Amino acid sequence: MLITDLLKQEFRKGFRSQTFYRGLAVKILMGFMTVYFAVLFLMLGFVLGEALDEAHDTYNPLELINGASLYIILGALLLRFMMQSLQTINLQTYQTLPVKRSTLINFLLLKPISGAINYMTLLVIIPFAVKSVAAWYSGGVAFQFVLNCILIIWMNIWLASYLKRRFGADFKTLVVIFIIFTGLAALEYFKVFSLFNVSMSLFNFLTIIPFGWLITLVFAGLAYGLNRIFFSKNYYSEKFNEKLNRGENEVTGGLSFLERYGTIGELLQLQIRLIFRHKRTKSLIYLSAFFMLYGLLFYTSDLYSGISWLIFCGLIITGMASITYGQWVISWESGYFDAILTKNIPSETYIKANYYLLIAFNILSFLISMPYFLMGTKIIYLHTAMFLYNTGVNVFLLVFMASFNTKRVDLMAKSTFNYQGTTYKSFLIILPIMAFPVLFAGVMSIFFSYNTIMLMLGLIGLAGILLLSYQIKLSTRQFNRRKYAMAEGFRENK
Repeated sequence: MLITDLLKQEFRKGFRSQTFYRGLAVKILMGFMTVYFAVLFLMLGFVLGEALDEAHDTYNPLELINGASLYIILGALLLRFMMQSLQTINLQTYQTLPVKRSTLINFLLLKPISGAINYMTLLVIIPFAVKSVAAWYSGGVAFQFVLNCILIIWMNIWLASYLKRRFGADFKTLVVIFIIFTGLAALEYFKVFSLFNVSMSLFNFLTIIPFGWLITLVFAGLAYGLNRIFFSKNYYSEKFNEKLNRGENEVTGGLSFLERYGTIGELLQLQIRLIFRHKRTKSLIYLSAFFMLYGLLFYTSDLYSGISWLIFCGLIITGMASITYGQWVISWESGYFDAILTKNIPSETYIKANYYLLIAFNILSFLISMPYFLMGTKIIYLHTAMFLYNTGVNVFLLVFMASFNTKRVDLMAKSTFNYQGTTYKSFLIILPIMAFPVLFAGVMSIFFSYNTIMLMLGLIGLAGILLLSYQIKLSTRQFNRRKYAMAEGFRENK
């Protein structure tokens, strides 16, 4: 059986699945958004050369791109490690057929590079190469630049797949990768060590010398080979499941101390285990960690020095985990929501557990973001005010509005580009959470100073924290009004 036959079967299976048509409206919306961003990328590709030419007097646009390449590759690798879904196949179906094992392994490794979304960056790269690289060097160099980019995309896909298969179940691996990435960025920012110069020398060499793409091809082949070696040792499904027999997951195994806090502690323990035992919830938390790097872009650029941009970035850094997870804060448990309603769990206790979980996310995000305080008191005021606002206002909005979600969320579905359970309500909740503080700061900046606006937003958040018990009562009443409608909606989507 050829790999093309397997690809056809996967394609047909996707369209014949009932779940494809259930979320068709959301898929159409995401399709329009994809087209929108594709047009933006294409426009960026045509103007990128001139923008880079004006940005630096010493280096030409290609040298600047090459200098940033290692950072782009590491950032993409971190993002793929957190978000990229591992390709799977029902091995038992094919193991009884005369299909070579190598064919199935090659299919699993070649399938992800066939996804069109992986090549969105080429909409920037190709116009940039045609318009700028060819003008500065030659058409051959421009072609080799594009070819190198494609091979690097493949290398990144395969390397992320290997790291996720090899270390994906270990939370410590993500922490180590995150620390390495932020450490390199800090060394560059404080001018201790320049990865930019190393990157520029390396990729100038690979782009300009004849047949430099062959070296890039070797690196992509090594990443492919790592996966082949891994599969040669773990081909049979029972090998993958050995870790399930080794006891409790390291991340969630040490949570027994929560039981001393009664029912709320037990509910928190179950929520944390839910997060780290399912792909979709776990990928959201990992993605939130990635977004904490936004400060390196926003706080170091004059383009985003306006107060509205700073507010937007501060909200994301100190509250991205609670915002992304909180959009479906009750829907995550839709699969066993009927069981929750039949248990002797007071509604207020259940709502409190959700509140405390989102507040814990905010506290953890605030603590992790403290290295940004080295950038000055302006950032300290910003993060403190946004932490208070996220905790005192946005957590209430998330929990209160969660009762309007009546669409079931499948925790066993894929983690990447999975919009199952997503409705227009999921997007509407973001508007008051993100738009109000940004608009408020923009209007107030006409009359007040930066520090005064931070004080205002911080006091609004602090007032919400002081009224936490009242917020919980309001959310509990709303939950009691809507809980049977939610249960009915969760059952209909089974």
